[in-house]
Amino acid sequence: MRRVDVVAAALVDGAGRVLVAQRPAGKSLAGLWEFPGGKIEPGEAPAAALVRELAEELGIAVAEADLQPLGFVSHAYPDLHLLMLLYSCTRWTGEPRGDEGQPIAWHRPAALAALAMPPADVPLLAPLQAFVAGR
Repeated sequence: MRRVDVVAAALVDGAGRVLVAQRPAGKSLAGLWEFPGGKIEPGEAPAAALVRELAEELGIAVAEADLQPLGFVSHAYPDLHLLMLLYSCTRWTGEPRGDEGQPIAWHRPAALAALAMPPADVPLLAPLQAFVAGR
């Protein structure tokens, strides 16, 4: 089974809300809500990959120093094994928008559990809630 390494961001605004993006039609797990991010390219450091992905997907600029490791998950899907690193981020430049046509939404951490999310994202909700509560 092939392994895919990805990075994702829990963007937390001043009101304690978290940004999620909806997976577009035509992709696996289409319609589910996820933390924005994407694949780590060969030879790319995880934080650098996340800075690149957030610029591509959301049109925002993030400094690597503003990314704090929050948790990780290892999840076996039928066709691949996903290793996802989640970072928290409370500072960025620009207004997040769905630059790849994906809907985005801000939610309080407790409300994320009610969203349809990929199985790999769900275990990261508890550390995210603890992070936001401790701010």
